[in-house]
Amino acid sequence: MKEKRTKEIFFCWQPAFLLSLAQLMHFCKMESANKKQVAVFASGAGTNAANLIQYFKNHPSITISYIVCNKPEAGVLDIAKENHIPTLLIEKERFFRGDAYLPILHEHHIDFIVLAGFLWKIPIALIQAYPEKIVNIHPALLPKYGGKGMYGMNVHNAIVSNKEKETGITIHLVDEIYDNGKILFQAKCPVSENDTPENVAHNIHTLEYAHFPEQVEKWLENK
Repeated sequence: MKEKRTKEIFFCWQPAFLLSLAQLMHFCKMESANKKQVAVFASGAGTNAANLIQYFKNHPSITISYIVCNKPEAGVLDIAKENHIPTLLIEKERFFRGDAYLPILHEHHIDFIVLAGFLWKIPIALIQAYPEKIVNIHPALLPKYGGKGMYGMNVHNAIVSNKEKETGITIHLVDEIYDNGKILFQAKCPVSENDTPENVAHNIHTLEYAHFPEQVEKWLENK
């Protein structure tokens, strides 16, 4: 008799539990939908992407909800998998001469795009679809050391070769010209006579980790 009574209580309680669980899942979906949805584009190891993901993990109004990559072997894809973030692997023909993957970005309700070590130029179709909604980080003090081919160690080698006294990072909006958009933020660091390109790269990464997520947050919260 006691066992029968226990089963009755369980079956009476179970629908209420399932309803509560369904309501909770619905609430989580609604909460996520109310946040600004950000896609991070990256081509390499994904250290800046990982920093952004961690920074915004429990953010009340911003979420990194999509990772877009152009290299199947890139470490950023593993980082996305570890953080249960969906990914999109893109190819040149469709990106530059097709629809630029806009239908997929819209399907995922992407509001903003952050470039974190993404080495392809952004096609005009994407810029027009996201006007002043795409931001990039560049490893130099623009307008110096910008333009086609100026990325990563190419920039740091040039800085050392030209005996610059300082360098830094630039966070800027993206337009149809390489490294030309409105500058949102810059941070500087000195370059000594004894610095190697590797030393400069290390100092630049330190600036990126310190400032990039915070400046992206500031930019998005003003949108």
